[in-house]
Amino acid sequence: MGTLQYAILGMLNRESMTGYDLTREFQTSLFDFWTAKHSQVYPELKSLLEKGYVEYETEISGTALKKKVYTITQQGRDAFQNWEETAYPIKPIPKDEFRLQLFFSDAMEPEMRLKQLEYHLQQHRQRLEQIRKKQEKFEVIPPKEESQFCDYLVMQGAIHREESYCSWLEECINLCQQRKIL
Repeated sequence: MGTLQYAILGMLNRESMTGYDLTREFQTSLFDFWTAKHSQVYPELKSLLEKGYVEYETEISGTALKKKVYTITQQGRDAFQNWEETAYPIKPIPKDEFRLQLFFSDAMEPEMRLKQLEYHLQQHRQRLEQIRKKQEKFEVIPPKEESQFCDYLVMQGAIHREESYCSWLEECINLCQQRKIL
């Protein structure tokens, strides 16, 4: 089973949702570390349904709008729990197109390299600010029994990742500027 299916099972393990709700979660709660498009979520739900890991009830909203509300089954919970408790080896480093460009940046003018670094620093600072704003929903560290505690832990990782990336970019900019002086 693919990781996207486990992500869907994990969300349904917390609460029943429609396909639209699941897609929205990928855009809000999970956006910083796992993405999925609308066109990916529905085929995965169909596959999970065929495996018996989820079921749904049709609800009528308004006068005629039908929507499917998905719920995880016990079989789905068992599969999710098994995945959750499995220790996987670290994956290869994810692809980073900007770092690839930077690796080959000897092909561009030093001023353009500096502009690229500054542009990416600005983007990562904006992302860091967005994550910090989302973290404001936590007045204190949530109790460990709640799903919010796990959200908090992941958000802390995202903050540290972005701070580290910004620090690295600042160092690169500084090195480029020093080199220009020499």
